[in-house]
Amino acid sequence: MKQFRTIFSFELRNYFKNKFFVGTTVFLMILIAVIMFFPKISGLLKSGTSEQKDAQQILLYAEDPEMEKTAETAFAQAFPDYHVSLAEGEEEIISRVKSGAADCGFWIKSDSEYVYYVNNRTMYDYNTEIADEVLRGIAQMRALTGSGMSIEQAGSILSVPVNHTVKTIGKDQSQNFFYTYIMIFALYMVILLYGQMVSTSVATEKSSRAMELLITSADPVSMMFGKVIAACLAGLIQLLCIFGTAFLLFNITRTDWQDNRIVTSIFDMPLHLLLFMLLFFALGFFIYAFLYGAVGSTVSRLEDINTAIMPITFLFIIAFIVVMTAMGSGQVDTVPMLVCSFIPFTSPMAMFTRIAMSTVPAWQVAVSVGLLGISVIGIGVLAARIYRVGVLLYGTAPKPAELLRMIRKG
Repeated sequence: MKQFRTIFSFELRNYFKNKFFVGTTVFLMILIAVIMFFPKISGLLKSGTSEQKDAQQILLYAEDPEMEKTAETAFAQAFPDYHVSLAEGEEEIISRVKSGAADCGFWIKSDSEYVYYVNNRTMYDYNTEIADEVLRGIAQMRALTGSGMSIEQAGSILSVPVNHTVKTIGKDQSQNFFYTYIMIFALYMVILLYGQMVSTSVATEKSSRAMELLITSADPVSMMFGKVIAACLAGLIQLLCIFGTAFLLFNITRTDWQDNRIVTSIFDMPLHLLLFMLLFFALGFFIYAFLYGAVGSTVSRLEDINTAIMPITFLFIIAFIVVMTAMGSGQVDTVPMLVCSFIPFTSPMAMFTRIAMSTVPAWQVAVSVGLLGISVIGIGVLAARIYRVGVLLYGTAPKPAELLRMIRKG
């Protein structure tokens, strides 16, 4: 235990002395601060300018005066964030939209046909969908009034209120999607970054020949677990600084973000999901960090690290793709996700995603966590034995079968 504490404290101090580690943490904290205060800063800049931006403009033109008047009123109600005004013809719409004086324009040929004018249409332009509903309502209104109904009677028929109540028995995926997405990406980035740092640290010590002295004076299990746990703790501290800063500043600027559903949902994560996130994050990190450390001990040159760890990286990327595909489709209980929930190399992401976005039986969660915990210990011990043999081998990296044979022979 004394050897473990010595190695653990030494490795942890090295992370905190690393300029890249400290600089990246400080930079991300400052970036988070700028993002969280951006609405307040932009509001101050807008209030400090004497010239206010004109309201967004929508132009309407219809050859039928009655239709034009009805459409102006209906479009004003359907587009509350726009100023709806009339144009004298198609040429004026094209000219003003092209010059930027208006955002878009509609040439209404009838209550069932129109032409939409826009300069540069964005991916999120849904104006035509809104206009379709507006003109459909106008057509229905005119049909009802044409059959002898008054405008009031037709309006009451078309505007019958429909009330609904949503009771989610399981999980609301739209509410949990964003922090699940962030957790998966955080796990992805931290494992790739710190896993490679662990393997690089081992390979650096081996290339300096200092390992020949260390491995004979310290238990390889203590060395491996000390390195990996120190890397995991350093990663958690870095994430705590970054997300802790974001959480603190969000509470300071909460009123500025109250209309942003994505941001508010991220910071309203339930406590039990936060605990599951930390559990799967730590166990998933340990598995991959042990593998990265074991592989790093078998190479003799730092230049060979990327090639040696590529199979492990590909394994993790495959798990990442499976989970992201399931999240994108909204189907997180598919057969591939169910299988990945019980495979230790994929369960940290797959099972957490299912817990956050679906209803998972308690026994499945227990089995997944149990298998993951046992695998962490087993892979950790195996990695330590590979580490014990690998650091004393130089030249061409041994093949897996040869390495296992060496381990069995002690």
